[in-house]
Amino acid sequence: MRLILLRHAPSLTGGLLAGRRDVAADCGDRAALSRMAARIAADAAGAQVLVSPALRCRQTAEALGLVPDRLDPALWEQDLGAWEGTDPARLPDLGPLSPDALSGHRPPGGESFTDMAARVIPVLTALDRDTVVVAHAGTVRAALSMVVGPAALSFSVAPLSMTVLRRAGADWAVDGVNLTWGA
Repeated sequence: MRLILLRHAPSLTGGLLAGRRDVAADCGDRAALSRMAARIAADAAGAQVLVSPALRCRQTAEALGLVPDRLDPALWEQDLGAWEGTDPARLPDLGPLSPDALSGHRPPGGESFTDMAARVIPVLTALDRDTVVVAHAGTVRAALSMVVGPAALSFSVAPLSMTVLRRAGADWAVDGVNLTWGA
């Protein structure tokens, strides 16, 4: 079984953290969308499509010509609590943290990466056929954590990028991360 995870197109946030805020996506890069749509058609013909209910994910799926089989609220981005809508430069310096400590850190009023992964991973492990997921960077990292644990937080996940995992039995492997097929 292949799991193709797409991060939504760039969020229209003015550089502020989006998290669970329901913001729009910038789907204006038609060339990039066309390249990604062609790649999905080549790699995922016949796959089911799951989409986060976030506006930016629904807009991205539509721009790629994907019709969701299901909108799944478990695929929402990490709840950043008091950090929602914040300029990333204004976030507090947490100092050096191990991957385990970082994944367990909760922003005030929000959820940790571990909390988010605990709601995302059951959705992914229940899948029984090839699936395309249109969601968020956090959702992609949660999927990667099934292979590498909390070190998944170290992966870059660009807007409108593809990450591919493959499952054989209960074991997952990473085929590719942060694939974009530039111009």
